Amino acid sequence: MFDIALTVNACVRSNTRADIAWLISSEPFFESAISDAIAITPGGGRIGNLLSSAFDGELIEVAKRKLPTGRIVKREVSAFDSTISSIPQGTKLKFALLPSGLIDADIWQAFLDRESIAVVCHLNGEEIVKADYYTSVSIVAAEPDVIENFNQNKSMTVDLGDRILTIYHPVTKLVIAGNSDIAQALALAATNLGWSVSVDARPSMFAGLAAGLSSMDCAVIMGHDVESSSKCLSYALESAAGYIGALGSLKMQESREDWLAYRDITDLSRVHGPAGFNIGAKTPQEIAISVLAEAISVLKGV
Repeated sequence: MFDIALTVNACVRSNTRADIAWLISSEPFFESAISDAIAITPGGGRIGNLLSSAFDGELIEVAKRKLPTGRIVKREVSAFDSTISSIPQGTKLKFALLPSGLIDADIWQAFLDRESIAVVCHLNGEEIVKADYYTSVSIVAAEPDVIENFNQNKSMTVDLGDRILTIYHPVTKLVIAGNSDIAQALALAATNLGWSVSVDARPSMFAGLAAGLSSMDCAVIMGHDVESSSKCLSYALESAAGYIGALGSLKMQESREDWLAYRDITDLSRVHGPAGFNIGAKTPQEIAISVLAEAISVLKGV
């Protein structure tokens, strides 16, 4: 849900409809990313990722009806679906599909700010008649069972009978501009920490990844090409990332500074470069540890 917040926030504030879909249950249960969701625009376009897009078609067809309320959409995984999604054939899925008109605009800003959010969908059969939203500040006004689940500090979906509760607790996001062994080692180490990791050395793609970063997130720039790595660094500086690390020699750091200065970007106080604590790191794995240690230290204000 955090990944589609930027797009949906823009739709809501411009009074453009967007239907939001996410998985609420599976039988038998299988592990899936609770935060995954898609936003479906009026023309049938979609933003985000949900179960490898294997079930987007049916969700889009329901969204095209432009219903005033939300719906529970049921689907049994076919052999073809299983091939695409890797979900066992015969698994029974339930999705929530909710029009943006039932979503308070301030909640999407809270998603953008990476706050913890509880979404309570009130049901009448398979119809979602309304939805309530709570943050860590407003959760005190929720019903006791919602508060109890929210206080577990875990992302989850819970069937409460006449209500479906989905809780989103953000995790740190790391975006890496690079395609080297160090980038792979850094991505693996961050994933083991439970972080959400994206890797793309292309400035055009990195720009989109960096745009959704918040103060609890990190960006790390590497690469031997001055122009492309400098562009990525400029996008990181435009973001709200709490940690920005730049790998490379002192000469490379100076070259990037010159490239940025030529474009009137001179405040590099947020950039940690060369990135990482000085622990004598040599291997990609050691460098990854040094960078992550520095990132954690900065994010925690140590």
